[in-house]
Amino acid sequence: MLNNKVVLITGGTGSFGKKFIETILTRYPEVKKIIIYSRDELKQSEIKMKYPEFDYPQLRFFIGDVRDKARMVQACEGVDVIIHAAAIKQVDTAEYNPTECIKTNIDGAENVINAALVCGVSDVVALSTDKACAPINLYGATKLASDKLFAAANNIKGSKSIKFSVVRYGNVMGSRGSVIPFFINKRKEGTLPITHKEMTRFNISLQDGVNLVMFAIGHHLGGEIFVPKIPSYKILDIAAAIAPECPIREVGIRPGEKLHEEMITESDSLNTIDLGKYYAILPSVSFTFTNDEYIAHHKAEKVPFGFKYNSGENDEWETIETLRSKIKEHVAPEFKA
Repeated sequence: MLNNKVVLITGGTGSFGKKFIETILTRYPEVKKIIIYSRDELKQSEIKMKYPEFDYPQLRFFIGDVRDKARMVQACEGVDVIIHAAAIKQVDTAEYNPTECIKTNIDGAENVINAALVCGVSDVVALSTDKACAPINLYGATKLASDKLFAAANNIKGSKSIKFSVVRYGNVMGSRGSVIPFFINKRKEGTLPITHKEMTRFNISLQDGVNLVMFAIGHHLGGEIFVPKIPSYKILDIAAAIAPECPIREVGIRPGEKLHEEMITESDSLNTIDLGKYYAILPSVSFTFTNDEYIAHHKAEKVPFGFKYNSGENDEWETIETLRSKIKEHVAPEFKA
């Protein structure tokens, strides 16, 4: 699928970008070029040390910001596939710096879309978040706006052969700022601070997030928001899995935080189809394909009336044992409970 293609990853030095690079190099050894586009020269230099130019001549490194439209167009010249992973994603950072979050997450999304249209890119997949579903914080609101921009971009492509779609998933195990490495670190202090004892979250590994993006590249018609079927966990189970000996201190829900995360609302379900391993929320406005054409293409079926998908009412749950196993596999191989 990606052999002999040029792939650009915005925010390519983040947790997702690094795993995506590793996966492409493993699965598609004949990839023509991988362009890592980010504004962090230190992290780019760390990736260069891991993948030296002599052994990995297909890697390219662009310093740039998705806010910079001209630079974005430069970076997309000759590109076949764009994975848009750049974002300001910390909820509290976005609440305190709202304009900066809007510039990156919304204006940056528009710049990626325009650059893709100008440069003849064929496939664009943007990363979203469960916080974009019925958002109550600015980060979620900006990602919902971004999702709408990418879905609607299919309606302005004219005769160009390009497809835009989105992937939406929950908390990634071990990603920067996530709860598992936070709790592992806090274990040393002897007490675990938790926000609320009833809190739940979706759980996905970095590799499964990459696999979802790969699926989208290979199967999208354009306009879909792909949602994985993944387990939930209770925050108390995470605490018990990591540090059963530590007392818990309840500190209260942070601004803009939900008790349970959502990925598909009851209203979304009217345009949602079941693909088997994934769901897909279809665009509310599409001049390209009808819902029936999406269903036929994906060999899918509509979800039941009134369907909704949130972490508190999930059918699949992590246990303390499965969490420990996944922490060792995906986050900290040396971990011991």
